[in-house]
Amino acid sequence: MTQPIKVLMVDDEKRFRETTRKILERNGFQTILAENGAEALKSLDQGPDVVILDIRMPGMDGHEVLEKIIEIKPDLPVIMLTGHGEKDSAEQALVLGAFDYLSKPCDIDLLSDKIREARRSRQQAGKPQEDLVGSVMIPLSAYTTIDEDATIAQAVEALKNSFVALTATDRIMETGHRSVLVMDKEKQIQGILTIRDLLELVLPGYLTSPKPSMADSIQYSPMFWRGMFTSAIEHVRSSTISEVMSPVPVSIDADATLMEAAWLMVDQDQRRLIITQNGKPLGVIREQDLFFEMGKGLIPSRTRSGR
Repeated sequence: MTQPIKVLMVDDEKRFRETTRKILERNGFQTILAENGAEALKSLDQGPDVVILDIRMPGMDGHEVLEKIIEIKPDLPVIMLTGHGEKDSAEQALVLGAFDYLSKPCDIDLLSDKIREARRSRQQAGKPQEDLVGSVMIPLSAYTTIDEDATIAQAVEALKNSFVALTATDRIMETGHRSVLVMDKEKQIQGILTIRDLLELVLPGYLTSPKPSMADSIQYSPMFWRGMFTSAIEHVRSSTISEVMSPVPVSIDADATLMEAAWLMVDQDQRRLIITQNGKPLGVIREQDLFFEMGKGLIPSRTRSGR
């Protein structure tokens, strides 16, 4: 498995730097922080793979820092972060040699994807090299987990929270993954809980059980359905997650290719896979992660995500 990507984050706002560092590290990146252009140039000695650079900074602005980075390390990709109404400034950064730009607020999945793309562009020689699944995964530390003995009420709360932005500022957004990994006391994955699992739980068994052929045409009246959902929720609220969770998703090795992951998802009807190395779970790859990878081949490279 490849080494974590080292990212140099350059921004004059301390809170944003620290927030972004925590988010990026939860997503498997190493980070170096710099609060201004001069500090960023000194930090180049630490060997970053990618630079994330805010355009608006006191002293040297992003354009000046970009020009100096290109002079010192011409092969180091720089991603510019721009504010609302700064499209012309961002376009100027592209002319100067920036790899790409993203508009604020920026979704962390999109930023992570752009960082990996920038690092890969630096490594390419001849035919483009694909990432392996271990480079695209969401680390376990960044995924929502819950104990297998938790109740359905607790599970609903955890899933609900995964829809809420975990971190949201005027520059970056981090959202949940809309499913929950179920762990035992030894922190081993025992299953996964999704919204579909909860919907299946509240359905009365007789609605999905086989019916005699003569009953196929039975239509339930509106009165039949009324109140069923509420009463079913009340009935299951004290059940445990282990009674409803889906099995552990199919596993794939961290050094497997993206096509292997795509084939497993389709062949095994999976929306996500567990990434392992030497039998140890490392993270999760989701169908949307593969979707982002597809976009790189289908969308012209100079099409800007921030536009």
